[in-house]
Amino acid sequence: MLDVEVAYALADKQKIVALQVAEGTTVRQAALQSGLDRDFPGLDLAGSPLGIFGKAVSKPDEQLLEAGERVEIYRPLLADPKEVRKQRAERAARAKSGEDDQE
Repeated sequence: MLDVEVAYALADKQKIVALQVAEGTTVRQAALQSGLDRDFPGLDLAGSPLGIFGKAVSKPDEQLLEAGERVEIYRPLLADPKEVRKQRAERAARAKSGEDDQE
């Protein structure tokens, strides 16, 4: 048996579940065994992206766990990071040009 953890977090609520899983358990299987969908209604354990210690796992249905690993269940991004950076740069440029007009 392997000791692993499965973690999920929202802005206002987080939970880490300690599990003992059989050798040969995949990342996805551990997420499903965690039962975190009972604590977080709407959480799709079968389809959510997963990672281990902050690194995304490209094939969670195939990757086997090792003792001591922490499986992380990721939420979808609320905004595209590229678009957010672009908007921030545009706001900064407008603010700068507004300051230049006052001089």
